[in-house]
Amino acid sequence: MNFYIVDDDPAVPMILRRIIEQNMNNTVVGESSDSTKAFAALTQLNVDIVLIDLLMPGMSGIELINKLRQIRSDLHFIMISQVRDSELRAQAYEAGIEFFIDKPINLIEVKTVTEKVIQSIQMSHKLSNIQSLVSGVSVTDDHQTQQLKNNQKTRILGVLRFLGIASEKGASDILAITQMMTDQNTSFQNLDLRETYQISDQERKVLFQRLRRAIRTGLANLANMYLDDMGDEIITEYANSLYEYKNVRTEMLFLQGKRSSGGKVSVQHFLNGLVQLI
Repeated sequence: MNFYIVDDDPAVPMILRRIIEQNMNNTVVGESSDSTKAFAALTQLNVDIVLIDLLMPGMSGIELINKLRQIRSDLHFIMISQVRDSELRAQAYEAGIEFFIDKPINLIEVKTVTEKVIQSIQMSHKLSNIQSLVSGVSVTDDHQTQQLKNNQKTRILGVLRFLGIASEKGASDILAITQMMTDQNTSFQNLDLRETYQISDQERKVLFQRLRRAIRTGLANLANMYLDDMGDEIITEYANSLYEYKNVRTEMLFLQGKRSSGGKVSVQHFLNGLVQLI
């Protein structure tokens, strides 16, 4: 895969290049500390994945992505940031990024995130090839497919924002997994995460911990909203689809001090319900 790095801190591209190119199949074809120069380069270079700093002088990382999206629907974006502001992160996901990498740069996180995006690209290519063979038509313009994916991601992000978990670390995993589920037209339990993500049992355990933590936070937030407005139809729909109402009810009683433990969460039920909602 071909990578391009945009960051005004000269140490960051150097670190990222070293990590990315540990995989002999990866090449960093360019880097820039200036968003305007990066835009010009990315309109010409053969690039698959762009790593962009959120807070860039002049044109921000989000503005650069929005501008590139208009002419390069094939690019995949990973955002680099030390900012934890949930609104800015939500805007980044809406712009079309696939993951965040937090600063200071962590080797394991960079490898895990880049491998996830690479797997997603490879899966997309396989599906396109299959579609081409079945239909007998060459698939050369994936603009509509990409637009559909962006719309789905926006709707899922809207649900995560409603639940107050769009800035949780597990949110990027939720977005990636639900994308795979829709791409493969399958349920969560039928995904082979070890094969798709190329992760060990320990890494899979960490992944599930992130997912559970984010989903658990969403349950608490939803239960609090339910206590404030039990007649809200959206809250009721999300309670049933994502958590099962009994668990939201149990969490409400826990928050009121009427139970010693809260409701339970199921990663499988949440993700399957989330895909059905969109």
